[in-house]
Amino acid sequence: MSQPHMKTVPVRQAVGSVLCHDITRIVPGESKGPVFRKGHTIREEDIEVLLSVGKEHLYVFEQQPGMVHENDAAERLVAAIAGNHLEKTSPKEGRIDLIASCDGLLRVDVPTLAKVNSLGEITVATLHSLQYVTKGRAVAGTRVVPLLIDDGKLRALETLVTKPVIEVLPLHPAKVGIVTTGSEVYSGRIQDGFGPVLRKKFASLGCTVIGQTLTSDDTTMTATGIRDFLAQGADLVVVTGGMSVDPDDRTPLAIREAGADIVSYGAPVYPGAMFLMAWAEGSAGRVPVLGLPGCVMYHKASIFDLIVPRLLAGLDVTAADIAALGHGGFCSQCADCRYPVCPFGK
Repeated sequence: MSQPHMKTVPVRQAVGSVLCHDITRIVPGESKGPVFRKGHTIREEDIEVLLSVGKEHLYVFEQQPGMVHENDAAERLVAAIAGNHLEKTSPKEGRIDLIASCDGLLRVDVPTLAKVNSLGEITVATLHSLQYVTKGRAVAGTRVVPLLIDDGKLRALETLVTKPVIEVLPLHPAKVGIVTTGSEVYSGRIQDGFGPVLRKKFASLGCTVIGQTLTSDDTTMTATGIRDFLAQGADLVVVTGGMSVDPDDRTPLAIREAGADIVSYGAPVYPGAMFLMAWAEGSAGRVPVLGLPGCVMYHKASIFDLIVPRLLAGLDVTAADIAALGHGGFCSQCADCRYPVCPFGK
């Protein structure tokens, strides 16, 4: 790490210099604390304040060619790594935080993040990638470690980063069709409990449920319900019930019969193991069709919360993406669920 040189200068000649120690102001019987902190760049308006606290001379860092102040360096760091829908805090002691400026999916280029943090004297910490975040939430912090950093190191960073390392992808409001299977619900023997839960979940993500169709365990009836929503312009179709391996549970077959291409049946996520991911052609284009297991109805956090925000953000979800959910896909079933502030899905 580069070690800046220090010198003593008269206060009236210190404008533009960088403090190498805190300046304390004491108000007898009221307060004692720093009026300027180490690293502060002296401005013309600071001179009278410094004189009022008894400072005639200051220890400052001597300006050196090729060295950049921590706050200026932090601004360049953020300019290099930050993508869309992020706001930044003012730099303080070489640190700037990044705040989500809208609800959306946080996406972090993890391999490039590791390379940035390997440069030395530059640090970036983020929340886990591919999680839903709300407007105003802090999603990352950046900091330059030394007070003065070699400009060459910043230029190396700017050469390394060719696309955003951190960004928030807004969710696109979707028109959702729900097909609820099960002869017991279709016949009225039991009341549907899935529909109200899904309507609430989708509303929280800005989506509109355009309809819910009840079908028996008949495969053709269920497939017809799916195709009807595809024809109506649904952006997303979800099918509930019939996702286990019981003989009467035929939802995967119905999804296939509706013309959808199944990407994955089964997910290494608990709750959510019997999840099905498929894609079908509809009047709205290529449309995701999801087979949702019963756990989505009972658990605050499940496979639904890991997959649906990705789809609404416009990401393609592949079999490899679902397989990767195994690391972190085990819910601890805490008595007081704090999702998403927990390891589930991370």
